[in-house]
Amino acid sequence: MKLLGIDIGTTSISFTVMEKESKTLVKASTVGNESFMKTGNSWEKIQNAAEIEKIVKETVEKFFAEFTDIVSIGLTGQMHGILYTDGRGNCASPLYTWQDGRGNRPVFEGKSLTETIYEETGVQVYTGYGWVTHLYNQRKNLVPETAASFCTIADYIGMKLTGREQPLIHSSMAASFGFFDLERNQFRQDALELLGINCGIMPEISDKISVLGEFDGVPVYTAIGDNQASVLGATGREPGTILVNMGTGGQISVISDRNIEVPGIETRPFLDGNYLLVGASLCGGRAYAVLENFFRQYGKAAGTGDRAQYDVMEKILEQGETADPLKVRTTFQGTRTDPERRGSIEGISENNFTPAALIQGVLDGMAQELYEMYCEIRSQVSLDVSTMTAAGNGVRKNHYLQKAFEKIFDKKLVLAPYKEEAACGAAMSCCR
Repeated sequence: MKLLGIDIGTTSISFTVMEKESKTLVKASTVGNESFMKTGNSWEKIQNAAEIEKIVKETVEKFFAEFTDIVSIGLTGQMHGILYTDGRGNCASPLYTWQDGRGNRPVFEGKSLTETIYEETGVQVYTGYGWVTHLYNQRKNLVPETAASFCTIADYIGMKLTGREQPLIHSSMAASFGFFDLERNQFRQDALELLGINCGIMPEISDKISVLGEFDGVPVYTAIGDNQASVLGATGREPGTILVNMGTGGQISVISDRNIEVPGIETRPFLDGNYLLVGASLCGGRAYAVLENFFRQYGKAAGTGDRAQYDVMEKILEQGETADPLKVRTTFQGTRTDPERRGSIEGISENNFTPAALIQGVLDGMAQELYEMYCEIRSQVSLDVSTMTAAGNGVRKNHYLQKAFEKIFDKKLVLAPYKEEAACGAAMSCCR
């Protein structure tokens, strides 16, 4: 018997088939997600949900034709973002992704919505979070007239696979919208009503992995957050495990059996009554891409053409680490708590202002940003582990970033057993 897992990411959609008993990966496939919709607003990051639905359904049908013993479908995908659904379970809007910047626009008497929310309720939420997006749309009269509820893209795909008309979302997805009470497993209705939100639009929440319905006779289960799915697929369920993930963004996640507050760290629902303590770097793996683009632009101006520079950067690193490294802070897109913060380069001398020192400095900076969050977590949670697990293509494909993590954290780094750890985690979430 086999398990099908689906991970609906921002730039790609991954599918995995696993053996149910052995958890052996049988097949993995990734399809590009090119559904971003062009608008006249640089801050607006939206995608076409119908295109995503088409890709998923077509691929699932191919897997069902190839494997006749699939017994469950597990879902995961990008958190925080939302799309509106009408009363019949159809999409009533684009997908407003987690990257959407409307919550940081200073258009409410010179203040951003995230600022005014904090002033009015004392609740700290960030742009791209579902309730922030909805409140912005409500105050700007952008909520579709047919909107009956909202959910994540993975929840919506679950609806379309099963014919379900109302969203049912797992607490890991619900918490990503903000205004979530972890103890009561519900949204903070008092704070939402204080902001003038009609809470009748709230989706139904489940703290358990539940059956949404069936696709071709096979049960489809509630989606879990991609962070939770990555941890499950990469490390399992045991508290104290450390996972660093470097993809489009960067994350460090630690499973905890306690619901605790750590400054600058999010506490999220996990599985089996446990929690995830999560620190997120917004730029993450993009920091290395930013540096590559810097070298690419120079090469183009020098007449070598618009060519990727990653191989050249690796050849430079093969010469060995510089004795006088640069200190690079890779907060190129700010932080959750300080969106206006920017990166920096320190310790420049005439001897170390070299491509090698700059490349190594960026890699160290990527690891250092997550290490500082790890130190905050460690101050509140007892962590007696000698190894940590790494996931995401940003670190899996970069041997020198792996070395930077081992150096900064002073721990042995082990790569996650599955390349598509989130899709594998989605498949595994259906079983206990």
